[in-house]
Amino acid sequence: MKAAFIRRYGGSDVVELGELPEPQAGPGELLVEVHAASVNPVDFKIRDGLLKPIIPFGFPLILGNDLSGTVKAVGAGVTRFRPGDAVFARMDKKRIGAFAEFAVVAEADAALKPANLSHIEAAAVPLAGLTAWQALFEIGGLKAGQKVLIHAGSGGVGSFAIQLARHAGATVATTAGARNAELVRSLGADIVIDYKSQRFEDVVSGQDLVFDTQAGDIQHRSFAVLRRGGVLVSIAGKPDGRLARAWGLNPLLGVLLDFLNRKTLRLAKRNGVRYEYLFMHPSGEQLEQIGRLLAEGSVRPIIDKVFPLAQVREALAHVEAGHATGKVVVEVKPPYHGD
Repeated sequence: MKAAFIRRYGGSDVVELGELPEPQAGPGELLVEVHAASVNPVDFKIRDGLLKPIIPFGFPLILGNDLSGTVKAVGAGVTRFRPGDAVFARMDKKRIGAFAEFAVVAEADAALKPANLSHIEAAAVPLAGLTAWQALFEIGGLKAGQKVLIHAGSGGVGSFAIQLARHAGATVATTAGARNAELVRSLGADIVIDYKSQRFEDVVSGQDLVFDTQAGDIQHRSFAVLRRGGVLVSIAGKPDGRLARAWGLNPLLGVLLDFLNRKTLRLAKRNGVRYEYLFMHPSGEQLEQIGRLLAEGSVRPIIDKVFPLAQVREALAHVEAGHATGKVVVEVKPPYHGD
């Protein structure tokens, strides 16, 4: 099968496009013919080797973390899906490989693709949609009537977070560039802050939740806009020691991560708020809930650009540049239109 993979960690030049053996579905797994896969920042972080202290991958390693496609075969014990089903999924962190013609997905990580979405649209959802869901609801506990500040609302994760928070009945503030102001308003943002000309702390205060997708100075300044008892959930920067301990990693790594995050942890304590680092996890159950919102039109994916599998390097570079509006998708299997 055709696949985009690496044989060692490195920059763009280590990504190869070639033939690899087709995987097989084991017990509790689905063999999925991939139609499309989305590109996420974690993809180039994995390529660069930044996650090897947390997840030790083997080589050759097929890149790609989420997908939409058709079930070709099912392993023993699978009961929720059958061959021919259209599904979408965020793959298990230890067994990625969406940038390929076929991929193996755990049954528990998959959900039926909403019928009103194309495979390209559906592929844009799993990782970003689940990240937003888990940040807002699983960790942040966001409820109707609360206030949330979402940084970088026009990005892949931010665009889902705005829609989910709005659907939940929260008052949504977001940072975005002027060119994307109307887009984020159309997604449900009540307050749009131009990050180039305004300081967000001059516009909002008393937030119940801040969703940090930027890290650095933006993260540190965000603590001041939270009410006491509020929470800052981050997917940017470095994980903290709690994550290392929860994953059973080397205790010294946990100590090191807490040391590297000392300013963040100090600011959280000083402001009387909670700081949580999110390393999102696959969940077919949560993806089903998001799928229902997609099917009814309450949430929609925003697609920035679509690349063919042969241009996966360019797709990764486009996301790595940091200027995508919404999601970037790799089309693995173009739709068949007949003769």
